[in-house]
Amino acid sequence: MEIHITVDCVPFDALSEDDRMLVEQAKAMTSTSYAPYSNFHVGAALRLKDGQIFTGSNQENAAFGMSLCAERTAFFAASAQCPTVPPVTIAIAARAGEEFTVAPVSPCGACRQALAESEARFHQPIRVLLYGQSCVYVVQSITDLLPLNFDGSSLPAC
Repeated sequence: MEIHITVDCVPFDALSEDDRMLVEQAKAMTSTSYAPYSNFHVGAALRLKDGQIFTGSNQENAAFGMSLCAERTAFFAASAQCPTVPPVTIAIAARAGEEFTVAPVSPCGACRQALAESEARFHQPIRVLLYGQSCVYVVQSITDLLPLNFDGSSLPAC
């Protein structure tokens, strides 16, 4: 088996105006992050099909398992408030201290899994914009970042 994905690395200025705005919102959300342990501040902005935008930031806890990533914070807020509206694009940005990361930062496995479940639920890809000072990675589907994901077809029939 071979798996092929395409990740475009584009300058921020080459993004559409809507995508630049979404990335700017993700960058702004890094300032609401609570990251006293890692000092790694992540922000996310999620656009739904109807144009609504939900944002989130990582929230750490001394009991690390109780922490929540920016991507899932935004995604779960959107899912709770607009359960029938599919997400279409998520932008993610991260700062280590005061500076944004030079290279784009990718979502963790738990975030990838949550977003992949949404793609399966709505039968629609979620574009991913990963911001870094050097460029923005543009990925056309979250399943490109998690190609062998665990989904409902993996569960036994009841």
